[in-house]
Amino acid sequence: MKPKELIIQWVDAFNKADAKKIASLYASSAINHQVYTEPVTGRDQIEKMFSAEFASATMVCIIENIFEDGNWGILEWKDPLGLRGCGFFQFEKDLIIFQRGYFDRLSFLRQQNLPLPKE
Repeated sequence: MKPKELIIQWVDAFNKADAKKIASLYASSAINHQVYTEPVTGRDQIEKMFSAEFASATMVCIIENIFEDGNWGILEWKDPLGLRGCGFFQFEKDLIIFQRGYFDRLSFLRQQNLPLPKE
């Protein structure tokens, strides 16, 4: 599959808040690094991360653009509340082996009425 097709599957699972399905798109030793926190390593830990996030907030990913470059895909996204971000996905054998995400975490927390980090 092409990176674009795999990212569309990822977005579909994300929008259904399906942590099990989204985790199945990652290689067993994959790394997910959202820049506001330390990297999460391994499919099981990635599933736990998404389970916790889906339980704490209502998240919707609206695709703005998807770009491909070899085995890399880049997702530009927005949500219905106006938050925007991007994700970089590296694939191997139709599975995500590395993902990095960028967005304004403070704006996200405020929009979701979640606790803000203490300084």
